[in-house]
Amino acid sequence: MAQCPVCGKNVDEAAVRAATGHTAFGAAEVDPGTGTRQFHDGKWYYFDSLECRGKFMVQQNASNRK
Repeated sequence: MAQCPVCGKNVDEAAVRAATGHTAFGAAEVDPGTGTRQFHDGKWYYFDSLECRGKFMVQQNASNRK
C-alpha cells in the first residue's frame, strides 16, 4: 500500500494500475476514481485523487524553476 505524498491517505497500488478497458489503439484505460500515479524523477508516485496529483505536479514544476 502506497501513501499519497500530498494528503497522506493510503492508495492501493494494484487498484490504480488495474485496467478497466482499452482505447481504440490498445492502450490500457484505468479508473482515476481508484487513484492515480505519476512517474517523476525516476520514481512512481501514487495519489488518492487527480486533485492531489495536480497539486504535486504544480509543486514539482515550481521547485524545478528555481
